[in-house]
Parts: sequence; C-alpha cells; structure tokens
Amino acid sequence: MSIAIGCDEAGFQFKEVIKNLLLEKGLDVEDFGVYNTDPVLYPDIAVAVAKSISEGKHERGILICGTGIGMAIAANKVPGIRAAVCHDSFSTERSRKSNNAQIMALGARVIGIELAKLLVDLWLECEFGGGGSEAKVNKIMEYENEFLKSCR
Repeated sequence: MSIAIGCDEAGFQFKEVIKNLLLEKGLDVEDFGVYNTDPVLYPDIAVAVAKSISEGKHERGILICGTGIGMAIAANKVPGIRAAVCHDSFSTERSRKSNNAQIMALGARVIGIELAKLLVDLWLECEFGGGGSEAKVNKIMEYENEFLKSCR
C-alpha cells in the first residue's frame, strides 16, 4: 500500500513517529512535509496529499495538525477525496468501512502518540464494506459532482 503523509508544525513530531511506523510495516510512504517545527499554512500540505490520492499516486493519506480538523477540511476540498478526523477506534473504523475515507486526519494536541499509532494500525486494516453504505457514499459523490458543475 502506498501512503501519502503530511502535517503542519503542530503535528511534526507525530508525523515522524507515524512515518517510521509505516516504513517498519514495509509500506511505501511519501512525506509531503513539514520537515521541522516552523509555522506553515497547512492547507497547502493537505491539498498536496489529497491531490496525490485523487491522481492515483497513493492509495491513502494521513494528515496531522493540532486538531486534525483543519487538515480534513482542506483535504476535502479536492474533488473525489473523503478525509475524516479519527480520534477514537469506532470513528476510525467507520471512516473506512462506512465512508470509504482515503485520508485520516489526526490531532496531535487531542490524542496521544500511542493512541495515534493504534488508530493508524486499525485504519490500515479496515476496508470499505459497501453494502448499505455504498449508496450513501455514492450520493455524497453525486452532490460533489453537482456542485462542481455549478461552479464552472
């Protein structure tokens, strides 16, 4: 599996730990930054990670900021992307199984690193279940396409 990862300065330490975890699992990882704790505009990183997934360069992505919220909002602006904030095991699992989220967003100021590692492992193991959720995800994508057409 190929993973794109990125963070802002608040998530830098988390990103380094998570990136090493992914590499230890033998996954292909591309790091979109940041590479230190200097302040950045996180939407640039979120969109770069999301674009890499929407263009098929990576299968999934992990974004980390202070809360995970801003990264998820920014990533969700890229057509075809579903990013979800994941701070507990149930929502993490459902983000994949019910919503087919390709990106998980973590909040370094919200959860601890050990929980983050556990959630990443869980998220990587989960696959989209389809079933009753497939119609809902398809409907989300229909709305996205409808609103994109009206913007042109």
